[in-house]
Amino acid sequence: MSESNVTGQDAASSRTALSRLRPVVCGVGAALTGVLAVASCGNGSGNGGAGTSTPTAPATSNFSGTVPSGMSSWAESKKAEASASASAAASSASARASEFEASVSADTERARAEAQKQLAKVKGRGNATKDVSMTGVPLSQTHNVRALLVTMTNRTDKPASFAVQVDFSDSHGKVVETVVVGAQNVEPGQKAERYAISHKPPEPHLTAELAKAQRY
Repeated sequence: MSESNVTGQDAASSRTALSRLRPVVCGVGAALTGVLAVASCGNGSGNGGAGTSTPTAPATSNFSGTVPSGMSSWAESKKAEASASASAAASSASARASEFEASVSADTERARAEAQKQLAKVKGRGNATKDVSMTGVPLSQTHNVRALLVTMTNRTDKPASFAVQVDFSDSHGKVVETVVVGAQNVEPGQKAERYAISHKPPEPHLTAELAKAQRY
């Protein structure tokens, strides 16, 4: 056998062995990378051994279908931050409302306590709903506290006291807060003004309604 024939046979054997190894190498590469491998590993056909590449699906044995624990912890952290922020906003609104109330009048609390006692006796809406009006106060004037100016007019011929209940309702009509104000010894033909102050944050919007008004 001539040397040229031996060399040719060796080269052919090498190409055959290499073509057999390519699928194995490609399979190992795809398993290691875990991605869709479009490899240069062909089937050995065509010129120079370049052929059509075969995509290999990613390995999914390690995917559980659940959110990674790190992501879950992050989501819980953000939820807690949002809850704390809402709580802080409500607390701040309540504190501002208390400060505003304290600055309005020294006898506000005493009149309110008496008004609550009177309203507890009232059946229905009371006898003075036509003598009471309410006007919203701009937030810019109350340091972002929701407040109504309640005006009570004594249309009788003798001094009278008033007890007024204001209900604040959400967009669904549910009463979320009740505020009571009162005025004592209003002279005939005179008016008394008190602030009905909400301790809820200015948002979301609440609707105020005159629930009860009693003259006594």
